[in-house]
Amino acid sequence: MNEQQADVCAVDGAIISRRSVRGFLPRPVARKAIDEILSVAARAPSGTNMQPWRVHVLCGESRQRLVDALLHAFDKEAGQHSNEYKYYPDVFFEPYLGRRRKVGLDLYSLVGVGKGDMVGRRAQSRKNYQFFGAPVGMIFTMNRNLNAGSWLDYGMFLQNIMIAARVRGLDTCAQGAFNLFHKVIRKELSLPEEDMVICGMALGYEDPQASENALQTERVPLDEFVIFSDC
Repeated sequence: MNEQQADVCAVDGAIISRRSVRGFLPRPVARKAIDEILSVAARAPSGTNMQPWRVHVLCGESRQRLVDALLHAFDKEAGQHSNEYKYYPDVFFEPYLGRRRKVGLDLYSLVGVGKGDMVGRRAQSRKNYQFFGAPVGMIFTMNRNLNAGSWLDYGMFLQNIMIAARVRGLDTCAQGAFNLFHKVIRKELSLPEEDMVICGMALGYEDPQASENALQTERVPLDEFVIFSDC
């Protein structure tokens, strides 16, 4: 295998093996690794090189304080909070509805949550706000005065983080759920009003004993989303 083939294998392997891990070991992540991951990820392209991302990395007591505040809000104040922006459509339709249902049913079946078990579903959802046990939690923010192009740029930055983590033997889970409690996060992190909470992310080492980590999501074949012309 030549150098180019080795590079292709490493990059493809990191992309393909990246999964949304929902159960982590308590094993710490070295600060050096976090610095490397974020430095590499920041090479993501952005319109006129604006680099709209801002990252809050939480470990130890800082992470636990945020987790405690989020769990309190989830348990006691859920009805008092609303999303700052819409991630999903108001009404799902095909083929997106079917894909959403399948991944949900697949996940719940792995953790023993049956159809109609709202208590079980809520307990699984609650784990989001513990970063699924990961020792590193990240909260991503962006100036709310930026527009759609910066959201596109942000997505590339987040993907870079997940791939850079994977090639180092680490796992992640990008978490849009944090958007619901943006007011709690704003208070705990002393965010300025112009900063919008985009999402969170768990970072750590996968717990191979966590049943939910057996989830393998599917991807549709190329002919369902690619149109070739004169190729």
